Amino acid sequence: MTFEDDIRAVAHQIQDADAVTVISHIDADGITSEAIMMQACTDAEIPAKSVFVRQLEPMTMKYVPEDSSLKVFIDLGAGQQNLMEERGMRTEEVAIIDHHITQNVETPYLQANGQPYGHTQLSAAGVGYLVAKEMNPRHPHLGMLAKNAVVGNVGDMMAREHCGLTGPAREIAADGEKAGTIEILQRQFNSYGISTRPLRICLSYSDDPFIPGISNNELKAETFLRKLEIEERTAGGRQRVWEDLDQDEKSAIINGLAQQMLATGQDISRLLAEHYIFPEEERGTPLRNASEYATMLNACGRWARPRVGSAVCAGDRAQAYREGEEMLRHHKRIIREMMEYILDTGTIALSHIQHIHVRDRFPDTIVGIGAGMALSKLDFEKPIMVLCYLNDDPELVKVSMRTNTRMVERGIDLQAALMAASEEIGGGGGGHKIAAGAYIPRNAEEGFAERVNRIIAEQRR
Repeated sequence: MTFEDDIRAVAHQIQDADAVTVISHIDADGITSEAIMMQACTDAEIPAKSVFVRQLEPMTMKYVPEDSSLKVFIDLGAGQQNLMEERGMRTEEVAIIDHHITQNVETPYLQANGQPYGHTQLSAAGVGYLVAKEMNPRHPHLGMLAKNAVVGNVGDMMAREHCGLTGPAREIAADGEKAGTIEILQRQFNSYGISTRPLRICLSYSDDPFIPGISNNELKAETFLRKLEIEERTAGGRQRVWEDLDQDEKSAIINGLAQQMLATGQDISRLLAEHYIFPEEERGTPLRNASEYATMLNACGRWARPRVGSAVCAGDRAQAYREGEEMLRHHKRIIREMMEYILDTGTIALSHIQHIHVRDRFPDTIVGIGAGMALSKLDFEKPIMVLCYLNDDPELVKVSMRTNTRMVERGIDLQAALMAASEEIGGGGGGHKIAAGAYIPRNAEEGFAERVNRIIAEQRR
């Protein structure tokens, strides 16, 4: 069997179903995945409904309906097949579309997953798109589905390692470009916020790459732009963003940054990246490019409103979009407060990681994002671990970890570390090398950071 064979098999299983229930995750990849599959089922005239879960675990399996519909697990399920077996779900009742490490079980559930075939930079939304395309190669909404798939891939950091999408994920972006829903911008400044952040903010917030003298220093970024005679405002007084610049201005900034990095012995290989613009979306909005679009969807999911994000993915630019914008503003404010709390309180430094326990001060759904932002202002060589309590389950502790590309290149794998450490004490973890999470029993939290520290120490090259 090949990856393409698996895609075809899952597509045919969905096409043959009388009804479908889509079960998905609440992050950007999960929300775009749900939107893709719901649109594919609608266009195939298959009755479908969906369920969002924060994580697929024994407690959340109760939300999976016990009816005759085909259960399509997307962006989850590969590593939780034991829960399906325990529920007594048969092979013909389940289809899995995922990108996480798969679990070996006796029941041969049908699964489309790029991971076993080496497609490690393809998210669930990307796999879902390939299934939808197989269901109907002349799909009337293929351009919209490609756009959603690119948002899911970028949101799940599939473009981070190589400063752009690669393999099947890049081919999906090309599909969107052909359909007119995506514009691929090559060799642009590798930074978040090219459509909405003022230039000096875009520069000073850069942490990958870290630019000595500019990163974390807004005044120095402003001085840098002034020396290059780059106007920060339009004739009408609006603050300019990266997308507003002409090619000469972009080249001047990139050359200036490269010179500054080389003068301090910095590697400039990550200075340039590929960006994915959506020309149909209004300029200056968070829907204009893939990374900012994904942030809005993450905000919807983290604040328990994934259906708002799904409606935006389906094209709602009225009520759902207004709600999404409001959640995005709230999301950014709380994350900023959390980052400031971490920096003000300080982390506990061990030999190879740093950690902090925020207890119940912040929602468990956003601690990982806050950790990632705080890390850019802390010791980047030590991955950060944030622990917190869950309001809806006093017996568990949520653990979130973040690192950066430089440390991944040195052998750090947070997913492997958290999976190993949490399973030793009756918990469970998952995620990616650069960002991962786990749930552990509250009575076992003492000493957990030290346990992970030992594993990370062994990984360091």
